[in-house]
Amino acid sequence: MNAVHFGAGNIGRGFIGLLLSQSGYDVFFVTRNPHKIAQLRHHRHYRVNLAKEGAQPITVRNVNAASIEDFDEVARVLTTADLVTTAVGVPALKSIAKSIARGIIRRLRLNPQPLNIIACENAIGASSQLKKWVYSHLPEETQALADRYIAFPNTVVDRIVPLQTHQDILAVTVEPFAEWIIDGSAVIGDKPKIQGVTYVDRLTPYVERKLYTLNTGHCAAAYYGYLEGYQTIHEVLQDASLRNQIEAVLTETGDLLIQKHHLDKELHRIYIQKTLDRFANVRLNDAVVRVGRSPLRKLSPKDRLVNPTLQAYAMGLEVSHLVSVIAAALMFDVSTDKEAVRLQSRIRDQGLEQVVVAVTGIDASHPLYAKVLEAYQQLDSKYHDRPIGAEL
Repeated sequence: MNAVHFGAGNIGRGFIGLLLSQSGYDVFFVTRNPHKIAQLRHHRHYRVNLAKEGAQPITVRNVNAASIEDFDEVARVLTTADLVTTAVGVPALKSIAKSIARGIIRRLRLNPQPLNIIACENAIGASSQLKKWVYSHLPEETQALADRYIAFPNTVVDRIVPLQTHQDILAVTVEPFAEWIIDGSAVIGDKPKIQGVTYVDRLTPYVERKLYTLNTGHCAAAYYGYLEGYQTIHEVLQDASLRNQIEAVLTETGDLLIQKHHLDKELHRIYIQKTLDRFANVRLNDAVVRVGRSPLRKLSPKDRLVNPTLQAYAMGLEVSHLVSVIAAALMFDVSTDKEAVRLQSRIRDQGLEQVVVAVTGIDASHPLYAKVLEAYQQLDSKYHDRPIGAEL
């Protein structure tokens, strides 16, 4: 079996490529990095290390690679692929769409067989977004034919892979935990047999469970930890007071998820504790500034902080700890993060009141607006002696 994977970054190699290889696929990476392409072509394997005591490295074999700019080669491998996946980051989906479209056109002409294209990105509906971009490069008559043979199932992927450097540029270290859930109702043809994958008919509960537990909790750890001067996420979790605060945040999102999606309360409590234990993994050495980066995106109305807060508040649930994390995110002032710099510049130039409305989408007439301002003032008073923009 042949899989084509767009993106040879840490997630691509340490999560998607690994699971595909373990499921019997030969994995063909499509990427921009010429050094990784050369190494993958030369060695035809790479090493994955699990951040767990006593774990042995895993060798991923039967891999190959090509440049995203090599349109003919990419189209050729897409013609005979059994599966296509991506892990390039949502903003980059648009840039790979034309190559995928060329491959689809060639495939429909030479080998019209069912093909599932799955965007394994940290976003809701990433495969649907990719389909929109791909179809923009397909002639109208080809779109109708593609609807018969090509599917873009949405998915949820979950594995913590911190920033890292190795002498071997292909080696990657990942946490032991991994979760990959695919919308089985959107799959065309037989469901791909991938080790560790769960197929479900309703993806939304799993999307929100992951987004409002892992991603919201990660934000809470990063923004609280940054204010306290911690460098890594596992150090934040070693602070009992901060761990309790993060758990309180996840209890609030948990109440929302349990009520909205009828989750089992005890099972979700266990899921929260497992998530906190994942954050505490000392072998990941995950930097606070990495996890907290891009605060403007993370504070946007449909993302991991504001969205669950608004939903929970509308359902009459407690949100005080979520509001506090929103305030902490507004104080994220890392000078090496472009979004953090823009955020702090806007607060200085426009005032906090306007920025809260513009960034979070919470209207000044909404009761949560005043609560966010109050929480910000409380944190600002507590941490007013902290050097602004200090690097960890």
